[in-house]
Amino acid sequence: MTQKLVRHILDTIGELFPDAHCELRHSNPFELTIAVLLSAQCTDETVNKVTLDLFQKYKRPEDYLAVPLSELEQDIRRIGLFRNKASNIQKLCQLLLDKFEGEIPEKHEHLVELPGVGRKTANVVVSNAFGVPAIAVDTHVERVSKRLGLVGWDDSVLEVEKKLMKKVPREEWTQTHHRLIFFGRYHCKAQNPQCTICPLLDNCREGKKRMKLSAIRKTITNK
Repeated sequence: MTQKLVRHILDTIGELFPDAHCELRHSNPFELTIAVLLSAQCTDETVNKVTLDLFQKYKRPEDYLAVPLSELEQDIRRIGLFRNKASNIQKLCQLLLDKFEGEIPEKHEHLVELPGVGRKTANVVVSNAFGVPAIAVDTHVERVSKRLGLVGWDDSVLEVEKKLMKKVPREEWTQTHHRLIFFGRYHCKAQNPQCTICPLLDNCREGKKRMKLSAIRKTITNK
């Protein structure tokens, strides 16, 4: 793919979603880290409903450790994998107190040491909380990147991240991350992408295939 085509894709998505942003509600790096941890295999909408009360009850790492694990589990029971996530939250909070003076570390290599925090979560935190350019590859970013040919169909999540980092200017990494998420969440959906009105249809392998199949079905139906 040429750099000119990459630029066209980025600009087009940017025109569709110029104000794309992190939709997880938070007021500080600690809340953001907890919210992203909770968002694994769960929608941001559900997480925001849960954290509305959660962040009123728990302000600091000490607060999460002051209650029994069973109580924290009940507080986040609407979240998928809530038992495992509750356990990771308490372990994370303990490590923050033991090693990082109760504060979320700013460096990526320190963030991934925290229980429940993988590469994607760390990228979200460093970019949104600390202003460090990063591309976090979630299911939307991966799907859209592969459909548009920005990366290969068989690329791993890490390969997708590395290829996007090479093709997208560094100063646009965080912005592109948010825009790809919005594009995937609200336009290029997993099951019902809006191919018929997509300005990037000519550049989309998945879209062309879907439109061709749709045309074939119509031809068969009209016979």
